[in-house]
Amino acid sequence: MRRLAVTVFFVALVLCAASIADAKGTVRVQKSDGSIQVYPNVTLRIVGQTLRVTTQDGKGTLVVSRAACSFQGEIMVCLPYELVLEQNGVEQPLDFQRGTFYWNRTDTKQQLSASSTQLPPNGMLGSLLTKKGTIIAVSGVIDGKQ
Repeated sequence: MRRLAVTVFFVALVLCAASIADAKGTVRVQKSDGSIQVYPNVTLRIVGQTLRVTTQDGKGTLVVSRAACSFQGEIMVCLPYELVLEQNGVEQPLDFQRGTFYWNRTDTKQQLSASSTQLPPNGMLGSLLTKKGTIIAVSGVIDGKQ
């Protein structure tokens, strides 16, 4: 099962890594039926101690409000355990199995451990697997902190 999670995460990295070059990000949602939705130009922000990933139109925000974090060198690695989707003024907890986020908080490129992927300054990569089998991949550059 862990091998599957690692494989899913690295597939998501390959598919989303190109979006890291700009100051925005991309969210890719693949449902268990194989359908895929891509949300380009999302904004990634750190607000207080939460990560907020907001769609370009501002209609949806994924909020990672609790996570267990540690460091692998200069990369912060977080395992989220509380996620909420905010849409149309309504907060809905996400029922997920597991996820991992990698954040380069430095001002220089950093190499991910056991990977050829480099995170740019303030770059973030993440992947979530819901209990329904949906894979949510997030990549981009943190736009700011509040």
